[in-house]
Order: sequence, then C-alpha cells, then structure tokens
Amino acid sequence: MISNFLLVLGVAVLSAAFRSFQHRLLFRLGTLGIVVTSFLAGWLLGGSVWLGAALAASWLFLPWLEILTRARRLRLPIERTLQHRTPPTRNIFPGLNEVTTEIENLGFEHVEDMGWNHEDHRQFYRVLNQEQSKTQASICLAEELDFAFYYLTLTSRAQDGRIYMTWNYPFSYGLKLPPRLRVNRFSSAGPFAEMLAAHEKFLRDKGVTPALLLDQPPEEIVHTMQNEMRAQITHNLDLGLLQRDGEKLIRYTPRGLFFLWMQFLRDLVRFS
Repeated sequence: MISNFLLVLGVAVLSAAFRSFQHRLLFRLGTLGIVVTSFLAGWLLGGSVWLGAALAASWLFLPWLEILTRARRLRLPIERTLQHRTPPTRNIFPGLNEVTTEIENLGFEHVEDMGWNHEDHRQFYRVLNQEQSKTQASICLAEELDFAFYYLTLTSRAQDGRIYMTWNYPFSYGLKLPPRLRVNRFSSAGPFAEMLAAHEKFLRDKGVTPALLLDQPPEEIVHTMQNEMRAQITHNLDLGLLQRDGEKLIRYTPRGLFFLWMQFLRDLVRFS
C-alpha cells in the first residue's frame, strides 16, 4: 500500500514539475500526468480500475459544473444596443490608456468609447480607426460579476461583405461565428505592432488588397458593429444554439450547452 501511495505521489509531483515549465510540450505532459494521477489514485489506492477511469474522466466532465450552474441559467438581451460609455476606471482597467497609446502610435485615431450592459454583464469597446489601411482596432473589456478580461481586435471589411478579423480573444468563443467572418487568432504575447503585422499578413494570404476593402467614415463604424452583433445572434438562433426567452432575451439551448462543453474541452487542450 505504501509503495502504491508513493507511486501516485511521485507521478503527481512529476506532473506538477512539468507544468512549471513554459515549454508547451512539457506543460501538456504535466496536464496528462494529472489525469494519469487521478486514474492511479482510483486504481491503486481505491482498488478499482473503474474508479480510476471515473476519476480520470471527471476532468473531461468538470466543465458541466459551470455549464449547469451558470450557463444554463444565463439570459442575455437579443438586442445589444451600443451606446456611448465613460471609460472604466484604472481600478477596473489599469492598462487602458497605455494600450490606447500603443495603438495610436501606429497611426490609429480614437473614434468612440461605447458598450452595453445587462444585469451583471458589461461590455466596453474603445474603437480606433486607421484610415489609410481601412482597418479598425478595438480594445474590448468583458466584465461579469468579479471576473473581467480584455482582448484586442483588428477588423477589415471587404466590399463583398466578408469581414477579416485578427484577435487575441483568450478563450474559445461561446457562440458560432457568422460564415462571412474570417478569423485569425493571434496567440502571441507580443506587442500590438506584431498583431498588426499578423493581420496584414492575414489579408495578404487571403488575397485582400486595400482596394477591395470598404472605406467607412468613422461615424458609420458603430452602426456597422451593431449590425454585425445582431447578425451573429441571428446566426446562432438559426443554428439552434440559442433560443428566444420572451420578447427581449435569449438563452442557450441543450445543443448550445453541448457546444459550450466542446469549447471548454478545446480550451483544456489549448491551455495544457
């Protein structure tokens, strides 16, 4: 029994050690080691292979705790009207001015601060425009209760209706993206200049030249973003991931909850 305990403890310590490295392969080995540790604990210490398998599989089904306790009860407005908003305080978003300056130094001009609120959910967007490249940058802050994170987007809209977006959204997105939207995930922790270079390369790889892009006056950008948000909700309603809950609200369907689970699993693999 002591030898079994020491084996489980050794695998657990080795897994923790692997996860302390920044190298992706070693980090993923550490994650796999945690699953193996759970299996060995159930098998060698609990005395059952089935218990070990259940403990190992529990890591895959752990997201359902969040899905059933929060996402299943989630209600959001079907119309998310973007309105002018005062920028969040430094306590809420301490790096907003620094990120804004970094973007403006690359030729972008501040267009508008806007957002939408619903109960415990708050979204803030600072939109900037680079007239020469016909590209918009957005600093996006998402808040829910005491949890908050921000991400950046670069968006170029083609005259044929296609949208090309590079973003560093940190998680797998909780909705299906519209088919006309082409997304390039920027996973590097580098400066905004690298993200802009990645977006320009993304456009070149897709054969999109500045002549093919839509030249929008700054005052039309907010209206365009509003329409795109509405189109995304409509797309997910059509797919059956969302359904109406009364006249003004939407919620996830069982199919949508399963989609969220798959997105959680993608994050589990990507972050491991």
